[in-house]
Amino acid sequence: MRLRIVLTVLALLVAACGDPGGADTTASADEATTTTAADTATTTAAEAMTGVHVGETEVGAALVGPEGMTLYVFTSDMNGESTCYDACADLWPPVPADSEIGADLDGAMFGTTTREDGSEQLTVNDMPLYWYTPDEAPGDAKGQGFSGVWFVVDADGAIVEASAAADTVIDDDYGYGG
Repeated sequence: MRLRIVLTVLALLVAACGDPGGADTTASADEATTTTAADTATTTAAEAMTGVHVGETEVGAALVGPEGMTLYVFTSDMNGESTCYDACADLWPPVPADSEIGADLDGAMFGTTTREDGSEQLTVNDMPLYWYTPDEAPGDAKGQGFSGVWFVVDADGAIVEASAAADTVIDDDYGYGG
């Protein structure tokens, strides 16, 4: 909703400023649609970076969220269902199912899964998506290869193999890894 308001205000400002060449610069908020996992409307170029989109990370181009934070999949998840709960979900929060999907991605590869608490989580190619809380800045990929089971995902929804330098294996007493 906030995005629609911002876009409406932006459209009004552009219209008020006018175009010195006399071109019509008005736009309506209805022209700026976004895509969620539930619908497959198109996104304007200006909004392509507002939702899940492809961004540059420490390990190359990968799926990132609206603020540019890297998204991950947990290879221990099976059949499209999350197995990351409690302390694991504190470190690896699930990406909400209502997250917008940028125009730079094929919306058909996204879906949702229902978590144990009834909340919905976004999936890509039937793999639940997560954030990694130690990532501090857009493009950080500190979770890449974590315990050999956490990986970033490319624009096609495929797992990006961990680089040797990024592999991190920790004590699994907290349920964060395999």
